[in-house]
Amino acid sequence: MQTQFVEQETPVFDFLPLNGTDHVELYVGNAKQSAHFYKTAFGFNTVAYAGPETGLRDRASYVLQQGKIRLVLTTPLKSESPIMDHIKKHGDGVKILALWVDDAYKSYEETIKRGAKSYQEPKTLTDEFGEVRTAGIYTYGETIHLFVERKNYTGAFMPGYAAVEGGYQPASTGLLYIDHCVGNVGWNRMDDAVNWYEEVMGFKNILSFDDKQINTEYSALMSKVMSNKNGYVKFPINEPAEGKKKSQIEEYLEFYEGEGVQHIAVATHDIITTVRDMKARGVEFLSPPPRAYYETLLERVGKIDEDIAPLQELGILVDYDEEGYLLQIFTKPVQDRPTLFFEIIQRKGAQSFGAGNFKALFESLEREQELRGNL
Repeated sequence: MQTQFVEQETPVFDFLPLNGTDHVELYVGNAKQSAHFYKTAFGFNTVAYAGPETGLRDRASYVLQQGKIRLVLTTPLKSESPIMDHIKKHGDGVKILALWVDDAYKSYEETIKRGAKSYQEPKTLTDEFGEVRTAGIYTYGETIHLFVERKNYTGAFMPGYAAVEGGYQPASTGLLYIDHCVGNVGWNRMDDAVNWYEEVMGFKNILSFDDKQINTEYSALMSKVMSNKNGYVKFPINEPAEGKKKSQIEEYLEFYEGEGVQHIAVATHDIITTVRDMKARGVEFLSPPPRAYYETLLERVGKIDEDIAPLQELGILVDYDEEGYLLQIFTKPVQDRPTLFFEIIQRKGAQSFGAGNFKALFESLEREQELRGNL
């Protein structure tokens, strides 16, 4: 399979410097129970909480952390709530992709003047641990990019949240940081989304796949990977393409009822140990590819450090590029709607996104779609 790499120009000036992903906030129907799931199954710990006990009357939020990954799970406390409206339409899903910046006010100003739609004007939150400055803009669908500046803050998360220590804090599964977050957009919306990231955020399209490269017997899609200038933040964007049957992207758009975050990719340094641990804790992964995939693996990717047997046992996929190879596996959706899922990825030099695994991955996804009656 060939991939098309897009040349990157050496940046002269980065008007939107990003330090990485600050956190991902999900709107969920029951944050307390969702927090228990992510702690028990994924190995997160609770580090902060906001709700009635901290002065909030309309919501409750649990901040979970593992390595550098922060998930914020937020649930409404009343039916008349924008959060409840979001959940009613989309189900559990990602609302905010928060970006860690040195200057939230400047980030907002630079993106607004380039055409961004405002979600939240700049504001400064303070408590005894210092200050956090935030501002937000809309991206695809109802998803938000929140700029978070926390260089003058020493608290657990941000003002308004109380630190949580002790209690049920399970062992880590070895997850380290967010590698990338993938968004699904509607028919003929790819170019609009790509242009928005280029013009408003100063991102570059570093990798592209078309429907001739990403297809199976039944379905196809197109994908473009957008990256900020230093490469710390990457957002692949998918668009459905014509096929014999309904693609995974079409299924997502139907059940999410709009555009949104399809999956969150989280990195580990030992994918075999991490996945084995997560499976033991009840995390469900997509069905493994056929035996032939592993019989020809070394012919396709070359020498790897890992034994083939545990990779086959767990259903872990392997791909390579000019810089090395990567190992990856995908969970089933983590809610009843077939929308948001997670990818576990270990990079051994490779900076690509597993193009050689697309066919095996999508055939596995199609098997799940068929079971749901959505293929």
